[in-house]
Amino acid sequence: MSSVFHPPNLEAHFVASSTSVAICPVSGLPEFAFIGRSNVGKSSLINMLTGRKGLAKTSSSPGKTRLINHFSIGDTWFLVDLPGFGYAKLPKTERERLRKMIEGYLTKRENLVCTFLLIDCRLEPQQIDLEFMEWMAQKELPFVLLFTKTDKLSSTKLNNNLALYKKELLKSWEELPLLLLTSAETGKGRQEVLDAIAEMITSTEGHER
Repeated sequence: MSSVFHPPNLEAHFVASSTSVAICPVSGLPEFAFIGRSNVGKSSLINMLTGRKGLAKTSSSPGKTRLINHFSIGDTWFLVDLPGFGYAKLPKTERERLRKMIEGYLTKRENLVCTFLLIDCRLEPQQIDLEFMEWMAQKELPFVLLFTKTDKLSSTKLNNNLALYKKELLKSWEELPLLLLTSAETGKGRQEVLDAIAEMITSTEGHER
C-alpha cells in the first residue's frame, strides 16, 4: 500500500462559482482549467496539486461539480475546476446546460491559457475522451493530458494503456499533446504539472511584451 502524500500548501483560495463565462471573475490573470469525465478523480487531484485537502469538494457520487469554479493560486493564476462530462444519470436538459456552459467557457474565456484533460489511466481509450480532444483540436484550444490514478496500476499495465492511447491518438494526430502521469494518493506528477503551468505563464508573459 502506498502512503498518502501530503504536499506543501500553495496559497490557494476559492474565489467564485459561475453559471456562465459571462459572469466569471473579471481578471487578467492567466487561467488553467481542469476537466474530465465524471469520477476521473478531478477534485482529489486539485486538492493534491494545491496541498489543500478540502479545496475542491470530493465525492463518491460523480457529477457533483455543476459550476465553473475559480480558485486563486498565489494571486498569480487561476485554477478553474470545470464540471465533468459524460455522466449519463443527469437529466438531458442538465447535460445540455453543462455542455453549453463548458464550451462557452473554453471558447470565449480570453485569459484561459491551457486546459488539463484528466484521463483515468486504468481504462483503455474512451470514445468520449477522444471526441473531446478532437473538439478541442478543431477549436485550436491547447490542452495537456493528465493520466490519473497511476498508483492503482502496475507499471506494465500502465505502460500498456499509455501505449494504446498514443497509438489511438496518432491515427489522427501528427504530434501528441503533452502527457503527464499523476496520482492524488502519492503526489506523482505534482511538480511536473506545476512546472508546466509556470512555463506556460512565463511564455504567455513573453508574448505580451
